[in-house]
Amino acid sequence: MTAVERLKNGEVIKGTLARLIRVPGVALVAKAAGLDFLLFDMEHGSYSFETLSDIAAASRAAGVGIFCRVPELRKSYISRALDSGVEGVMVPMVSTKEQAEEFVRLAKYQPVGERGLGSNGGLSDYAGMQGLKTQAFMDAQNARTLAIAQIETAEAVENIEEIASVKGLDVLLIGPNDLSISMGMPGAYDNPEFLDAIEKVCKAAEKNHLAFSVHGPMSLQTHWKGRIRMQMFSMDIDVLTNGFKNVKKELSALD
Repeated sequence: MTAVERLKNGEVIKGTLARLIRVPGVALVAKAAGLDFLLFDMEHGSYSFETLSDIAAASRAAGVGIFCRVPELRKSYISRALDSGVEGVMVPMVSTKEQAEEFVRLAKYQPVGERGLGSNGGLSDYAGMQGLKTQAFMDAQNARTLAIAQIETAEAVENIEEIASVKGLDVLLIGPNDLSISMGMPGAYDNPEFLDAIEKVCKAAEKNHLAFSVHGPMSLQTHWKGRIRMQMFSMDIDVLTNGFKNVKKELSALD
């Protein structure tokens, strides 16, 4: 099963964020390291769709889940990312039920949404519908697609019950940086009010059978241990920095 199918089947998947690395071979490195998925950041990173498409092809061939965060809620981002072969899209700053509904409309095919059909490309591994009838193909694609709503505003927490009730959403993912800023307590991850807000999101996800996720420090990962099914920690920049620091440390021991 793909990482998406495993998550929808109730399993836990583990991965990290990429904001710098643009080489398709990173999928093979992730596979060798035992990761289930990579999420590429098009909001704060500079990835083009051409680069994303190349990485998606390598990721799918390697059996590593390929997701991305688009810059904003727009058809030109969501549909192109999915058509390029990305298996999950995360939209930042989803704060209302209406935004969640629009996200699903653009990310999923009928009858769940209204995504436009272009069957031959990265989304089908360049093999087209392979004899499937149109509806069967769309159903299969919906089953292999994640719609990840990033919850990172106080407004989103206020509206979380309505957001979580939207059919077709798959994951509620906390963005702690922006959420803490929106709540007027930048970086105060141990503030009880902040933790209560995340707990409210977690409970809404569980109530509506959505996966819950946090991309943040281990203190938050540990706080919701056993309840986070899409586990995402660190990013490629930090991994490289820590690796380079270790090289310097080992070499300095020779001085």
